[in-house]
Amino acid sequence: MVVFIVGLVLSGLTAFPLVTEIRWLDEVLRSDGSPVPGWLPGLVDWVGRAREGLEATDAKYPFVLYGTDWLAFAHLVIAIAFYGPYRDPVRNIWVIEFGMIACAAIVPLALICGPIRGIPFYWQLIDMSFGIFGVIPLLIVRRMIKRLEAYELAA
Repeated sequence: MVVFIVGLVLSGLTAFPLVTEIRWLDEVLRSDGSPVPGWLPGLVDWVGRAREGLEATDAKYPFVLYGTDWLAFAHLVIAIAFYGPYRDPVRNIWVIEFGMIACAAIVPLALICGPIRGIPFYWQLIDMSFGIFGVIPLLIVRRMIKRLEAYELAA
């Protein structure tokens, strides 16, 4: 549960400084001695394109990035919601199930919106991995809550 909450908080906090982060990532990928351009030139090109787009948007239309501020805020609020099952797991199992549904919904969102927005398929796979890997701790926690519930009913 704590791993999932920390993941949500980190995802939220890292959504605020996108322009700075993409600049750093692009510089690291293109730095002297980096093997990435030789191994994954498409990734390097995509990160460079994303940097160019974010920097241009930030320079001319910074209000557009306000949307990613709300994305960050949503991650932080959802992390707070997961404190409920941490405190009272049986009563708040619905939060875990909500999280599992949200993880599953990432896949169709990426597959539908990714092509519409011109996102490369390999990047869609990265986005989908958050749902696929995110559901694993939730499945484990749900199973543990069900055992706790059965134990409480038997007692």
